[in-house]
Amino acid sequence: MPCRFVVLIAASLAAASAADNINVHVVEEIAAKVNGDIITRGDLERKRAEVEAEAKRQGINGAKLAEVVNEEASNALREKIDTLLLVQKGKDLSISVDGEVTRRLAEIQVQQKISDPDKFHEFLAQQTGMSYEDFKLQMRDQLLTQKVIGEEVGRRIAVPEPEMHKYYDEHKAEFVREEQVFLSQILISTEGKSAEQTAAAEKKAKDLVARAKKGEKFSDLARDNSDETETAKNGGYVGAMKKGLMDKPIEDAVFKAKKGEIMDPFKRPQGFLILKVEDRFAAGQASFDEVKEEIQNRLVQPKMEPKVRELLTRLREQAFLEIKEGYIDSGAAPGKDTRWKDVATLKPQTTTKEEVAAHRKKKLLWVIPYGTAKPAKPTPAAAAPTPPAAQVPIPLPGPPK
Repeated sequence: MPCRFVVLIAASLAAASAADNINVHVVEEIAAKVNGDIITRGDLERKRAEVEAEAKRQGINGAKLAEVVNEEASNALREKIDTLLLVQKGKDLSISVDGEVTRRLAEIQVQQKISDPDKFHEFLAQQTGMSYEDFKLQMRDQLLTQKVIGEEVGRRIAVPEPEMHKYYDEHKAEFVREEQVFLSQILISTEGKSAEQTAAAEKKAKDLVARAKKGEKFSDLARDNSDETETAKNGGYVGAMKKGLMDKPIEDAVFKAKKGEIMDPFKRPQGFLILKVEDRFAAGQASFDEVKEEIQNRLVQPKMEPKVRELLTRLREQAFLEIKEGYIDSGAAPGKDTRWKDVATLKPQTTTKEEVAAHRKKKLLWVIPYGTAKPAKPTPAAAAPTPPAAQVPIPLPGPPK
């Protein structure tokens, strides 16, 4: 299908452009409009390239490669619409996953032992073919869709406790785990500060430790004082840490600490780090109560898939949705008119670099200091995970099938 680039409509726009002094640089064709967001032809082509790269990485080639890529590409628009609708719903529900995104990115950074933020960004670009911001945005959207599905579908599906006990008894070997601790943190930054300011930061960190040990809530102190803004939103909660992923001095201290213990500040390159041990699990067989939530997630998953599709159909019915001729939504709601209504105008058919950029947030977030972050405790399951195209060691939940 030919692209409707500006060269094809230059004559009809010449007068208007001259009159309004418009400098239009058309770089994408819009394939669909979903409420206030757009999906471009480039988005769909990138999805196809990601699928092909991942299939090749798994050793698929020849006719089978073409079959896999074509099958996935035929559902690319559906998946893009699914994701946008769920992300929009998440915003309507005021669901935030920023803290979890920060923790996940920090986990990758820790696993790769890359302490320099710029080098870490370069690593992600090499592994994924995406900029750090685009990778983070993709992760945020995928986690947000998972949260929405858990809220709108998962929590409405009950699993009887006897069924969970039966599953636990039959799968005990899967719940043998390593020793781990759950941490919260407060960071008092010293980046760019003078020696005098650094000394003041150290004093502030020690004062906060003293206040916490006297009984003030650590979560309140983190929220009001931590310079690591993303975990501060969650009362400083970082999540689970296993041995071998933290700097040795920190690891030695936290694994010797008792539940509830607040440690004196650690001097880090970014500042003074205060850690609290929220909980700890010993190595060995996990009890049923400790893994009950994880078991529930596993048992809920197969029951969720048809319900998720019902949710996405309802969201389509309620949405303003227009799809360009030649593009097919394989998840279309029956009877929903999604025909492109205004094909004669420029903007619905094309978009500039500036318009594309307007749909992407460009907010840089500071990454938690090397060796201090791990994912939070498991949350209710949502959609079945889809491995990312890149070889980055972190599972990202993909859009529902």
